[in-house]
Amino acid sequence: MSKVKILFLVNVDWFFVSHRLPIALAAAKKGYEVHVATTVTNKTEIIKKSGFILHEVGISRGTTGLFSTFKTLISIIKIFKKVNPTIVHLVTIKPILLGGIAARLTGIQGVLAAISGLGYVFIEQGFFASCRRFFIRALYRFSLNHQNLKIICQNLNDLEEIQQTSKLPNSSFSLIDGSGVSLRKFQFHTDHNKIPKIMMASRMLKDKGVLEFIEAATELKNINIKADFILVGDPDADNPSSITMSQITAWQQKGIIEHWGHQDEMENILSQASVVVLPSYREGFPKVLIEAAACGRAVVTTDVPGCRDAIKNGISGVLVPAKNSSALAEAIKRLIMNPEVCREMGIEGRKMAEERFDEQKVIDQHLSLYDQIAFNAK
Repeated sequence: MSKVKILFLVNVDWFFVSHRLPIALAAAKKGYEVHVATTVTNKTEIIKKSGFILHEVGISRGTTGLFSTFKTLISIIKIFKKVNPTIVHLVTIKPILLGGIAARLTGIQGVLAAISGLGYVFIEQGFFASCRRFFIRALYRFSLNHQNLKIICQNLNDLEEIQQTSKLPNSSFSLIDGSGVSLRKFQFHTDHNKIPKIMMASRMLKDKGVLEFIEAATELKNINIKADFILVGDPDADNPSSITMSQITAWQQKGIIEHWGHQDEMENILSQASVVVLPSYREGFPKVLIEAAACGRAVVTTDVPGCRDAIKNGISGVLVPAKNSSALAEAIKRLIMNPEVCREMGIEGRKMAEERFDEQKVIDQHLSLYDQIAFNAK
């Protein structure tokens, strides 16, 4: 009897490796034949060494032109026809929209759509932003109109938005806390920094709150608060919200921040922080916050979908309004001046990670959904 095929369609290979690799490995161990269709950068070896079959497809995250989008759709259709998977696991916005359409056109038997945030289109304000949202909602309705479909959302706000948009029944939806975190890999560490390290780790995007972090760091340095402010991550040229490398260099030269660039071993990086900060405008379920919690780090983040779901306000971290650098600075200052509070929040964060964010729990939830979809496909 041939193996059941599952094909992951993901915008870029590094995102698959960082957010879906453990799930794919568990699926393969259970007997699924795993295929990965993605934009290839530098993770080919990891994907192939894991025993997966790799298919290159150009999914540009920064291009919204009709010709480019149509070309991508055709390439996805060709891969779906070639592989003929029982299940396609669509991850992030463009793969869900285009992959959902391709699944309908090619008669794919089962679809799992993993919505890891609704993106900057749902953050922007104004008339043109409203028009774009209207169009995207219509695309969601079409692409998610599949008889054997399960949808994963990572926070309640996104789930309600997609439920309202798609008009699908509650039974189609699952709420899963992000991608989970390896509690063995991300271990609790006591903070031994004599000068507090305030760390923001993310892609260098405006809508991640990088500018607010810089403004807060500047404000605190101007009143002689002793702390090192660190940016971890690189610009993302494919994203319209990206900060430029020249901006980061200028901030470094002024002594506002240190820039550590992209880092693969985040378990070693986050354990060097005293406080982890993510002043994002909107998220699905930010992986860095659950990794920070697992390492026992207090968190300062924004009171927005995704971020607020990843902490207990006043217990494992502090929520502040989005786009408010003064409130961000005040919250960071309060934690710097009260290291015991920081320590207690870190302990509570680790407890929360153990109770809710264990990677194995997330893997088991995914495998259960795969089994349901595969059973319904018979």
